[in-house]
Amino acid sequence: MALKTFPISVALVDRTVLLAGGGETMLRKARLLAPFGARLRLVHPDPATGLADLAAEVRRRPFVPADLDGAVLAFADGDDPQTAAAVVDAARARGVPVNVPDRPALSGFIMPAIIDRDPITVAISSGGAAPVLVRRLRARLEAALEPNLGALARFLDRFRPAVKATRTDETARRRFWEAVVDGPAAARLLAGDEDGAHAALLRALDDPGHGQEASGRVALVGAGPGDPDLLTLRALRVLQDADVVVHDRLVDDRILDYVRRDARRIFVGKSKADHTLPQDRINALLVAEARAGHRVVRLKGGDPFVFGRGGEEVEALRAAGIPVEVVPGITAALGCGAAATIPVTHRGAAQGVTIVTGHGKDGEPDLDWEALARLKHTLVIYMGLSAAGRIADRLTAAGLPAATPAALIEKGTRPDQVLAVGTLGGLPALAAAHRMAGPALIVVGEVVRLADPARITEIARPALAVAAE
Repeated sequence: MALKTFPISVALVDRTVLLAGGGETMLRKARLLAPFGARLRLVHPDPATGLADLAAEVRRRPFVPADLDGAVLAFADGDDPQTAAAVVDAARARGVPVNVPDRPALSGFIMPAIIDRDPITVAISSGGAAPVLVRRLRARLEAALEPNLGALARFLDRFRPAVKATRTDETARRRFWEAVVDGPAAARLLAGDEDGAHAALLRALDDPGHGQEASGRVALVGAGPGDPDLLTLRALRVLQDADVVVHDRLVDDRILDYVRRDARRIFVGKSKADHTLPQDRINALLVAEARAGHRVVRLKGGDPFVFGRGGEEVEALRAAGIPVEVVPGITAALGCGAAATIPVTHRGAAQGVTIVTGHGKDGEPDLDWEALARLKHTLVIYMGLSAAGRIADRLTAAGLPAATPAALIEKGTRPDQVLAVGTLGGLPALAAAHRMAGPALIVVGEVVRLADPARITEIARPALAVAAE
């Protein structure tokens, strides 16, 4: 059984680590630990060739609990179950973290695969679930990471006192280092030009404005329909640079995991009957945070400019003289449709796509239902779940056949996505059968017939057959 583990880095220089076992497994552990300065205490009657040479202390006898005295970590050989059990019991009684290779159920910690670019260390772990996969990932990362990363870290460390002395504000120091790491000094060091890197960093150090901004700024960022893998690379970079993230209810918690831990997060989510913060106050909040010199991200589900009120926020920020950037995201109509394999356009079925909202400022939206019914378009309706019955009535009264295929996609692209397929006339019953609470999209049109049957929630399968007749 895999362990859910919290990764930490442990200082081992001149600290005792117990190795209870004498086989190849302990030899591999000794080779891994020795370069980190650990003082290895080996306990085994007959250790493998070469193992004793790596240990600072060798006790050629069976394990006894006193062998844990002064140890900060312990390893026990799982090929000797009796000894392993004794070590685990004694270590837990003394509060010493213990690892039994390939025995996660007995282990208090898991040894990760390590990429060593001293002092940069990258650790990869599956909690013991898939060691071979972890080794493969390590090989890929080894190939991707520059060989001189450790040299860069040591080089930057030499300048830390000078930077701290000249930049007393924590935010100013962080932005300085961000500019250095992304700039010519780091590039030259990684290329092997230490003299050029030294000169570039001295120039940066002598420039009080290096990496700093005259004022704050705001980025309106689309988080996509839910799946974090659908974030754009630009969105990811902007998120990780943000001082403040103002986010909506529709932003998946997994996306917020990409935000820097020391960045402030401000929730301003809205639902139909609950506006945590009215739009004018959100606008004022963005302006105030930017005027305080912060890098602000306004994080929205989908795309900021598709029913996200991003245009209103841009207007307010421009009026206040705040620099603003828009980072588009995959809008729900496209992302959720793709997740259900429903194309919004398809030759012979839909010449275009029309995206509307099912919720107006004062209730029912002001839509030209007759025009929507006449178009040979896929119709995608946002925020229409609670009004599904009224929408179906308006469209059928305008001439769109009640038998037109229709789909409800709830929590599209997420692990708990629900795809319900039926007909326009059956939309209210379809929503009720699934007890949908949203967020959900309504898709109406012949393209719904192309929905992947494997992704349709079981209760909707009879409705799909009706729609296809």
